Amino acid sequence: MTDEDVFGYQHEVWSRPEVEGYDELVDVIDVEHIALPYADRVQDLAQLSAGMDTRYRASHLAVIAPSEAAYGIGRMYQAYRGLDRQSTKQVGVFRTREEALAFLGIAEQDISSA
Repeated sequence: MTDEDVFGYQHEVWSRPEVEGYDELVDVIDVEHIALPYADRVQDLAQLSAGMDTRYRASHLAVIAPSEAAYGIGRMYQAYRGLDRQSTKQVGVFRTREEALAFLGIAEQDISSA
């Protein structure tokens, strides 16, 4: 996973008006390598993301990050995002899918039956 991947995702998905205010689940369980060249890129991403948040409804972002590297980067993102006054999205970083779904208020059976 590169900074191009995460910045590209942010621009491509969250610039669409039809997803404004939605909750979000990011699963990096299968990511084998994270290639973010500088820690300040995490802060840049948090700032960009917060600037794209809807002002009308608070939402949630759950990150499933079982590896040490992914979890650490996720927590950095969570901290930077939480400090940004523009942010209306509550971020949670979790080791398991079950924890992430609970944070989003989604029952596992609701996903399995969809």
